[in-house]
Amino acid sequence: MPSLINRWEVLDLTAEKSLLRAMAAAGLRPYLVDWGTPNDEERRFDSEAYVARLERALAFLAKRARRAPAVLGYCMGGTLTVALAARQPRRVAGLALLAAPWDFHADRTGHAFLVSAGPLLAEVADKVGELPVDVLQTLFWSLDPWLAVKKFGRFLGMDQAGAGAREFVLLEDWLNDGAPLAGPVARECLVGWYGDNVPGSGRWVVGGRRIVPAKINVPALVMIPSGDRIVPPLSAAALADPVRGLKNVTRRDLPLGHIGMVVSGRARDLCWTPLIDWLRDIPAKTPRKRH
Repeated sequence: MPSLINRWEVLDLTAEKSLLRAMAAAGLRPYLVDWGTPNDEERRFDSEAYVARLERALAFLAKRARRAPAVLGYCMGGTLTVALAARQPRRVAGLALLAAPWDFHADRTGHAFLVSAGPLLAEVADKVGELPVDVLQTLFWSLDPWLAVKKFGRFLGMDQAGAGAREFVLLEDWLNDGAPLAGPVARECLVGWYGDNVPGSGRWVVGGRRIVPAKINVPALVMIPSGDRIVPPLSAAALADPVRGLKNVTRRDLPLGHIGMVVSGRARDLCWTPLIDWLRDIPAKTPRKRH
């Protein structure tokens, strides 16, 4: 499942750059969560409401497949997936996390503007009912202000009729076509996560259950791109920590970036293939209902 902000298309960008198609070609049956754009009801959603939706989707898939599926989360989608696995361990066969933030105070380098502006932006989200896409884009821009200059400089040197230029445009369209963040979950992220580090300090409660990675014992894969500017590697690495991280965990560090781990020229060899191999090796698990 993708983040609530950036849409799912990055996982199926083109026929050649598609993690989903690679999974299907390997004999897996991937199902995708499309969060869409918050409607009037969803503008009142907090993280608990989104996890509840994931629980319903998980129950549907487990019933249809007659086995517990593995779940995969990318970026913020991974953070939500950790809560899903904590609340529904009997229905989750494995947990794959790609650049999933967890300890928001492990490395705050480059996040100063986001942290300082968090309370004010949370007030905006309260009043408007959502955090608009343009505001979210400004936050991402603040993490690396020179990135746009560098990447568009590279674009000018490309063959404008070639595949590289086409993929560049598709990726830029995806980056600029995100969804607004529902007001309550925006406040939760800006103040509770980035400001107070609620998940990383073990204080995140979803549906009455405290989400503690060390108590989750399903097979887990944590993939950490070392060149990530959006999710600091130390933040994602907390989920693979020997003491407070996931119990049954495999850690893979990738010499890639946050987006490059799923769409770059090296993504297939460094990320897709080991991810797919790990998913195929997960033992079958029959789901059991919670009483």
